[in-house]
Amino acid sequence: GGSTETGRALKYILHKGFPGGRNSSVPEVLIIISDGKSQGSTAMPAMQVKERHITVFAVGIKFPRWEELHVLASEPPERHLLFAGDADDAANGLYSTLSDPVCTATTPGCKVESHPCERRTLETVKELAGNYVCWKGSKQPNAVQASLCPFIRWKRVLIKHPSRCFRTVCPDPCDSQPCQNGGTCVPEGLDRYHCLCLLGYGGDIHCAAKLSLECGVDLLFLMDSSAGVTLEGFLRFKAFLKRFLQTVVGQDSPKSVGVAQYDDHVKIPIELGQHKDAFSLMKSIDALNFSGGRTLTGRALQYIAQHGFRSTPVFADVQDDLPRVVVLLTDSKSQDSVAEAAKYAKDQNLFLIGVGSSFMRAELTTVTGNPQQAIVYSDPQDLFNRIPELQRKICSVGSLEGCQAQSLDLAFAVDASSGVGLENFLRLRRFVRSSCLHFVINRDVTQIALVIYGSKAHTVFALDTHTSNSAVLQAIDQVPFLGDSASAGSALLHVYGDVMTVQKGARPGVNKVVVLLTNGGGMQDAAAPAQQLRHNGILVFVVVIGDAERDMLLRVAGSPSYLVHISSYEDLQYYQGLIIERICEEARSPVNLCKPNPCMNQGVCILGPGSYRCECHGWEGSHCETRVLRGDSPRSPALPPPSHVQWSPRGLQHFSRALQHSQRQ
Repeated sequence: GGSTETGRALKYILHKGFPGGRNSSVPEVLIIISDGKSQGSTAMPAMQVKERHITVFAVGIKFPRWEELHVLASEPPERHLLFAGDADDAANGLYSTLSDPVCTATTPGCKVESHPCERRTLETVKELAGNYVCWKGSKQPNAVQASLCPFIRWKRVLIKHPSRCFRTVCPDPCDSQPCQNGGTCVPEGLDRYHCLCLLGYGGDIHCAAKLSLECGVDLLFLMDSSAGVTLEGFLRFKAFLKRFLQTVVGQDSPKSVGVAQYDDHVKIPIELGQHKDAFSLMKSIDALNFSGGRTLTGRALQYIAQHGFRSTPVFADVQDDLPRVVVLLTDSKSQDSVAEAAKYAKDQNLFLIGVGSSFMRAELTTVTGNPQQAIVYSDPQDLFNRIPELQRKICSVGSLEGCQAQSLDLAFAVDASSGVGLENFLRLRRFVRSSCLHFVINRDVTQIALVIYGSKAHTVFALDTHTSNSAVLQAIDQVPFLGDSASAGSALLHVYGDVMTVQKGARPGVNKVVVLLTNGGGMQDAAAPAQQLRHNGILVFVVVIGDAERDMLLRVAGSPSYLVHISSYEDLQYYQGLIIERICEEARSPVNLCKPNPCMNQGVCILGPGSYRCECHGWEGSHCETRVLRGDSPRSPALPPPSHVQWSPRGLQHFSRALQHSQRQ
């Protein structure tokens, strides 16, 4: 409040200096923000300030008096005189003016440019409105005189001064139009942006269609056209199909895409390879008509398995070995059996993906055989949000990324105690079985071992026992239920000493993972053996179903990243994708050839460039497997360790405490 005493403010600066200012080698900048209507004279203090080599910027606000601001500002006035009527222009102008002559720094890519502008000031002026009749007093008593009198009124006027203004112009990160497929670019500062994508294009930061660039598959859509799905549902699936293909195919050739529809009968209006361009494919989809018969999904799947992928290779001796994917679009419960038909389709090496509303989840899971391959939506709008998810699932087929391309030694340790119960144990067994389907099992890629445990651990089969998926699946089906108390520590010790060893098929230089499936019982003695496994380069992944103490579980898992806590056995199937993904991440990580130690009989493993060697004492061989005897006695091979080391609960507790003590030392 109070009056505007700009002159006194300048004298104060001259007397006191800059509070906290440094020595004279540092430039001094004074910014005056005022309307330029000082009650006192500013000319002399302004001159004295400039003589002190202080750079003065005068920023006029609202309707400034420009004559006074010109007196205050340093030369040249067009670079030091700013107008704050518009906040953005004032900030740009002040920034550019400061950065150029004073700081000699401008944001990379930005430039300062001038443009014609107007300086405005608001003044109050007198204006003659005209002459009007008025009455004046007369020298004569009791008389008045009529006369013309000037009428003056005060008026506020804007006075404009032509000038040149300066502003900082920076390139907009959205100038290059980086967002594709109708996406909206939203700038974030001078050099960052993000894209708001249309539904179905959100899988890429630029809203780009990615599927056709990432994978090659023969893709057939099987659309439900029965009365149960209704005309509205059929049209919804048509719109979804068009949007999906526009997203993933774009302008590429859709030669590997086909479309079939079914009710009582099945027809394939768009054969694989029929269309060579996206435009003709969209026209054919538009021409699809609703039929409205019965919902015979089982018959449709069997028909597609027999006739859907008939294609003639370009050359007779060239076979089309692309993965074959069927995407089932349905919102109506089947009126015939789907289980046998789905099994037949999968036996023909077809990969099935189901898309439907949430009430179809159970049937879609039956069709696909895996809940991870069933895509359900909550409402019509949510259907289009599932396009990126469908992209990922299609491109996961036949991909040689992940576990299929990496060597891995994998052991499952399954709780078969009475705390789990027979029914839940069978669920765990089915989970292990379906998990094995994600791996290529042979000597070169993935080896799998299975251990079940109650109070004692038993090896069902070792890493080198089975060399094919079918053999492993058949062995899993024969796993018995034990039914006594649980000791997870015994199981992990058993895995360490009797499964993940060179003698039992473990391969040096291959990542090793143990998946512990448990209800959380008998975990008190498991932390130390788990730590010993990790110390030897073996990852411990803990999957717990039901209530259990989280702190204890974390001590066993070693990290929250390797702990999955599931509320019920019914929900276990929905976490399979996550667990397999974590295992595959471990399979891709670098490996230490000396962990676990491949050398037997206290041999020392010594790393070399891309290899290792064993330094033996009293033994010889590549892994110190043969004893060296004195004299002419024949050399005897080392006996393997006992295949089943049994631990009493008290002995196991003593071992755990001793192991923890040795690690602290």
